[in-house]
Amino acid sequence: MIFRPFYFEQLRQTLRRSPICGLLGPRQTGKSTLAHEIARFFPQSHVFDLESPADLLRLTNPELTLSRLSGLIILDEIQLRPDLFPILRVLADRARPDVQFLILGSASPQLIRHSSESLAGRIQFVDLHGFNLSEIGSAALEKLWLRGGFPRSFLADNDSDSSAWRESFVRTFLERDLPQLGLRINATAMRRFWTMLAHRHGQIWNASELARSMALSDKTVRNWLDELSLTFMVRQLQPWFQNLGKRLVKSPKIYLRDSGLLHHLLGLSTMQQLLGHPAVGASWEGFALEQILQLLRPTDAWFYATQSGAELDLFLQHNGRRLGFEFKYNESPRTTRSMRIALADLQLDHLWIICPGTVQTQLDEKISVCGLATAETLQQETG
Repeated sequence: MIFRPFYFEQLRQTLRRSPICGLLGPRQTGKSTLAHEIARFFPQSHVFDLESPADLLRLTNPELTLSRLSGLIILDEIQLRPDLFPILRVLADRARPDVQFLILGSASPQLIRHSSESLAGRIQFVDLHGFNLSEIGSAALEKLWLRGGFPRSFLADNDSDSSAWRESFVRTFLERDLPQLGLRINATAMRRFWTMLAHRHGQIWNASELARSMALSDKTVRNWLDELSLTFMVRQLQPWFQNLGKRLVKSPKIYLRDSGLLHHLLGLSTMQQLLGHPAVGASWEGFALEQILQLLRPTDAWFYATQSGAELDLFLQHNGRRLGFEFKYNESPRTTRSMRIALADLQLDHLWIICPGTVQTQLDEKISVCGLATAETLQQETG
């Protein structure tokens, strides 16, 4: 098991501030493991797995059962019992200092809607993602890139076992998890759509193109994209646009958030296959982007692109500074005209080119190269 100190501390602080904490994230990212770790610091803890018939029987009268308990009460897979949210509101309002609730669930439209309606002002959320580079160490960078951050995929004995686990995850997600979340989508059609997104990883979203390919409406593919985003499978990176006197791209860029699932849907199971594939550059861009976002944890993020071709992969406003990032699968990247245009247009304080390896060098007064393996230094440099 790999200890996850950032999430542990974030969860501990959230439970201290709020009577109810929601720990959200995809299945199999370690939510239950983290919940059991935090429970050891409470005098009493009670766990209800809402997929367990025995625990469901204990909750036949949920208000009576839960009101008699003290300590930390953990409700796992809460999205399966949305009727519990009004009851949690009542119990939270009783303000018993010896009771706190930790609810775990896969992100879903139902979960978000019910919690925001019933528990407004009473709940704070922590989003849990897969392993990141700061948790597993730079020596395992290529392994993390190839296999992705899902614990069982990353920790598998070999690449073949990791690939088999990811296939099982994809099938279970499509055939069981989505229907449980109330999303009635044909599993075969959704897998085809997900695979098509993998082949467009890092590209500007084009609903019409995908809709034509699948003989569906633009609205349908847009809804499917939103569902995959709400379940943490896909990131829609929104464009930055202001009235800069330029024609700007205004559609999001699409990334599969876990590089391991991306590679599985592309049919890549070894590092040799990945490095020889045309999508290696796009894969690196998405992987490095996720690592930077998990490292700096900004409140929001964008990309920048003009109709004339100037682009910037990632733009952040972080700690009062305007920061730009380009992701290049090249150990000796150089500045480009596009970077200089983005530097001026966005009035960046600094622009980093994130590449493989451990290189750290400054190309210009406001442009530096940083190897992803040493990217933790950015935390100090960005304040």
